Amino acid sequence: MEATVQMPQATQMIVTLETGAMASEIRKALKLIRGIASVRVATIADDRAITPAMRRSIQKARQESARGETIVCRTPEDMQKYFDSL
Repeated sequence: MEATVQMPQATQMIVTLETGAMASEIRKALKLIRGIASVRVATIADDRAITPAMRRSIQKARQESARGETIVCRTPEDMQKYFDSL
């Protein structure tokens, strides 16, 4: 008899950085927030590296953004204020 383990569905957040200069610091800050299960950093070189699942996720994020269902942090200070408010 095979046992099945159901994993809770995880919500993912895709963050695009204008420059990779602060990626390490942002990654460290995200890891400090309660509820963050994992933080991965990836570089997408071109469209061929984007999987169909990633395309769907990006499209969903764009639609949420168009509806105003996003949080915008334009500076590290904005991001820190948001994290402090959680």
